[in-house]
Amino acid sequence: MKKLTNIKVVAFDAYGTCFDVNSASKILKKQLGNKWFEFSTLWRTRQLEYTWLRSLMGKHVDFWKVTEDSLDYTLESFKVSRKVRPKLLSLYKVLSPYADLKKTIQMLKLKNIKTYILSNGSPSLLKTLIKNAKCENLFDRLISVEKVKIYKPHPKVYELVTKQYHCKPKQVCFISSNPWDVVGGGVYGFNSVWVNRNNATFDRLGFKAKVKIKKLSELISLIK
Repeated sequence: MKKLTNIKVVAFDAYGTCFDVNSASKILKKQLGNKWFEFSTLWRTRQLEYTWLRSLMGKHVDFWKVTEDSLDYTLESFKVSRKVRPKLLSLYKVLSPYADLKKTIQMLKLKNIKTYILSNGSPSLLKTLIKNAKCENLFDRLISVEKVKIYKPHPKVYELVTKQYHCKPKQVCFISSNPWDVVGGGVYGFNSVWVNRNNATFDRLGFKAKVKIKKLSELISLIK
């Protein structure tokens, strides 16, 4: 595997990369039925699509509003009772962290690497996720798109990292499970790493990930 050198900051996407976006629906799979995974997938797909569309239209609202709107669409599409809505939203605030998240960050800190979150999530949502994962003292910064009021993959979002640390894009390792996000960070100049846990197909957007890994813990040996 190709090593990354002269890295000063590792910036993590949050949703789908550090936290399992399907965990809320999985907990309520009895209420959602045997299509709970399809339900979760549509919820996530609409959530992302709404961020892109709002960015294009210049009609920004925070990520929680987007999450609510996309859930409402999904409930209606699957004809699921709205009685589960409050519980699903509550669970989305405390999505399950991936098992190797905490250890990975701890090991990166031993290498004197700064660790950031760079996310579409609002500051309050990110703080709740990190607290639930017991990682409050491991991330140096939680950076939200709310600072620029536009969603990924707009370059202004990735620029938040280099402005915060006063570094060059090539000194940043950016990791995401979302191929379009990997592309966005890579086009900006980051060393973009794709965590591909499910053998997915990478998007055709004229850019390839610097490195592909299957789990977060592989970052430890990747960064020299």
